[in-house]
Amino acid sequence: MEVLSCAQWGPCVSLHWSLGMMPLKMEFVLASLMLSGFHSFVLSDSQGDALHALKNSLNASSKQLMDWHPSQVDPCSWSNVICDSSNNVISVTLSFMQLSGTLSPKIGILNTLSTLILQGNDITGEMPKELGNLSNLTNLDLGNNRLTGEIPSSLGNLKKLQFLSLNQNNLTGTIPESLSSLLPSLINLQLASNDLSGEIPEDLFQVPKYNFTANSLNCGRNFPHLCASDNNSGGSHKPKIGLIVGIVGGLIGLLLFATVLFFLWKSSRGGYKREVYVDVAGEVDRRIEFGQLRRFLWRELQVATENFSEKNVLGQGGFGKVYKGVLRDNTKVAVKRLTDYESPGGDAAFQREVEMISVAVHRNLLRLIGFCTTPTERLLVYPFMQNLSVASRLREVKPGEPVLDWATRKRVALGTARGLEYLHEHCNPKIIHRDVKAANVLLDEDFEAVVGDFGLAKLVDVRITSVTTQVRGTMGHIAPEYLSTGKSSERTDVFGYGIMLLELVTGQPAIDFSRLEEDDDILLLDYVKKLEREKRLDVIVDRNLNRNYDFQEVEMMIQVALLCTQPSPEDRPAMSEVVRMLEGEGLAERWEEWQHDEVSRRQEYELLQERFDHIGDSLNHCDATELSGGR
Repeated sequence: MEVLSCAQWGPCVSLHWSLGMMPLKMEFVLASLMLSGFHSFVLSDSQGDALHALKNSLNASSKQLMDWHPSQVDPCSWSNVICDSSNNVISVTLSFMQLSGTLSPKIGILNTLSTLILQGNDITGEMPKELGNLSNLTNLDLGNNRLTGEIPSSLGNLKKLQFLSLNQNNLTGTIPESLSSLLPSLINLQLASNDLSGEIPEDLFQVPKYNFTANSLNCGRNFPHLCASDNNSGGSHKPKIGLIVGIVGGLIGLLLFATVLFFLWKSSRGGYKREVYVDVAGEVDRRIEFGQLRRFLWRELQVATENFSEKNVLGQGGFGKVYKGVLRDNTKVAVKRLTDYESPGGDAAFQREVEMISVAVHRNLLRLIGFCTTPTERLLVYPFMQNLSVASRLREVKPGEPVLDWATRKRVALGTARGLEYLHEHCNPKIIHRDVKAANVLLDEDFEAVVGDFGLAKLVDVRITSVTTQVRGTMGHIAPEYLSTGKSSERTDVFGYGIMLLELVTGQPAIDFSRLEEDDDILLLDYVKKLEREKRLDVIVDRNLNRNYDFQEVEMMIQVALLCTQPSPEDRPAMSEVVRMLEGEGLAERWEEWQHDEVSRRQEYELLQERFDHIGDSLNHCDATELSGGR
């Protein structure tokens, strides 16, 4: 049997075999595979044809949608197109692209579409009745164009439609009665600023948010309906009732606000204890307010990041890429586009987890501004840190940029420790980071440490109901017990923190193959341990410091790092102990105990080292590999 894969489209497979030379069952299997592949090919081909027809009908310029090419059969790799796991096109977003022309009727072929957004262009002509074939559509936005003719009655077939925006066009005629069949799914109906006339179907006033203004429509003769509403009443209450409800609601709001202020005042005087996620004394970040988590629209983040342009990528890890973005108010943000997210609870489960993380507030933790969810996307929005990460400042210093001085490195060490202490000991339930490293510690405008990516492991692994078996972290930073068992704890973070301290002292990565040239250990931890035994710690201090440091402080930081990276998690200090040791309390006693038991610990470490020899062997043949973790 000869199997030849076609070059241009994956599902196509050319099979040559003799039917008389194989069992009937094998013939059936191969035939099934061919049919399956052919079906996939036909699906991709028809979707590609439809999208290419749409591109042509919209008069896209030669510089627009260049990857929408007919020879590229699979459209799932095309820009502005999103597919599901079965390669079905589910989202097409072409907003504010200065497209003209008309809408191709072939768009009706894309019956798996859930989102179609073409707003803010210069599209003319009539809305094709074939839009009614998009039975899975939930969001249709054709606003801010120059569409003419009537609203096709076929839109009444879109039983899943939730958002319909046709505002600011040149549509004429009446609103079709068939749109009433979209209830109760429809939650937002925007038909303002057209040339529509006649009666508005009575049922459409039940839509929670609607706008029929700037038309020649009659909002109702029998009932004084408002022509626009964004509340659940649909605008059908009489003005007096609305006024009464507003007054009562305002009084209730004032009462709740006063109650919150009273409890906060009592809490500050020690009268009450706030149970979880309260900041520790003296570490409150006054810029942060509770309850400010924002839900972004996909379109907002797409525009902010210039359609997630590669030129805006700040970093990439196992949790996904991070993009620099600029919101409409010119606020700079960092947008993390999560990968590997599966939740049985969908948006609701994701939002609960995000809200849990968002209320963990500390000056040394990266605050969450907001989030965005679509059927296939999960995104988190953070403030943009102009000084980027500690790792970049240690190893990717650009000409003219100052090197992190020793005083700043000490502040980073202490600030990171305080942030992790808060996650471990002041949150209920505790939050385990699982990827502590210099690349995940950011620097604010004052070069203060801000721990990022905390809680992401829980977000991504929310689908797992038993002990986590998927190890998340970066080679060289992963604690041995986590690597061998998949079980993480706060002491797993302590190990990663210890490696980060060594990064601060040496300026070197956790794994460095260049050390092989001098017959040294590629793992930074082993390298430092060797030099500590030889009393040669001055050899490894970052040369960029130009000897502008206190050697006694360097030695103390290395001692804390070695205490944090002991093979047995039970022997590692808690982060609260680490904070105290960095502040000069209890380190001498702990270090003396460590040295006293050095021989026995060394034997235990060697046993563990033997257990992971095969990992070291594999590392000799590959680059330093990040299993996971945002950068």
